[in-house]
Amino acid sequence: MTGSDRPHAGTPPVVPPPRPPGLSPVLSRNIAALNERRRREQEAASWQDRTADAVTRFAGSMTFVLLHAVLFGFWALANLGLIPGVPRWDETFVILGTSASVEAIFLSTFVLISQNRMAAAQEKRAELDLQVSLLAEHEVTKLVTMVAAITEHLGIQSEADAEVGELKRDVAPEAVLDELASREQDGERRSS
Repeated sequence: MTGSDRPHAGTPPVVPPPRPPGLSPVLSRNIAALNERRRREQEAASWQDRTADAVTRFAGSMTFVLLHAVLFGFWALANLGLIPGVPRWDETFVILGTSASVEAIFLSTFVLISQNRMAAAQEKRAELDLQVSLLAEHEVTKLVTMVAAITEHLGIQSEADAEVGELKRDVAPEAVLDELASREQDGERRSS
C-alpha cells in the first residue's frame, strides 16, 4: 500500500451504500406492461412495415458496409482490368453507378418508412407522457390544497404562504398552449 492509497488518520473508510434488493413492484409492472405493449405492436405490424424495418436494420449494419466494400471493390478492380482472367463488363462504370443510385432510392424509401413508424410510436409516447404529467400536476395541486387547509387549521405560518394561492390553481393546458403560440407569433413578428 502506497502513501496515497492509505486512508488519512481519523477518516473513516468510504463504503458504498447498499444496493437496493430490486425494482419496486410498480416499476417492474410498468416495465413489463411497456414491453408487452411493444411486443404486441411489433406483432400487429404489417408485413410491409416488418420488411422495411428488417431492410433498415441490415442497411445500418457493418455487414452491409463490408459487403458493399467487397462488391464495389471487386467491381472496380475487375473493370479496371486489375484481376487477371476476369473480363471487363462495365469499363465506364455506368452500370455500377446506375445500380448504386437505384439501391440508394430503395434504401432511402425503406428508411423513411421505418422513420415514419418510429415517429408515430414516439408521438404516442409523448401523448402518454403529457397525460401522465397533467394527471401528476392535478394531483399535486390537490395535495397542495389539502396541505394548505391542514396548515391553516393548525395555525402554522410558513414562507410559502404567499405562493400557496397560485399553487392551488389547476393548470389549464389549453391556456398554456395558447400562451406558447402567442409568444411564438410575437417572436416571429419581431424577427421579421
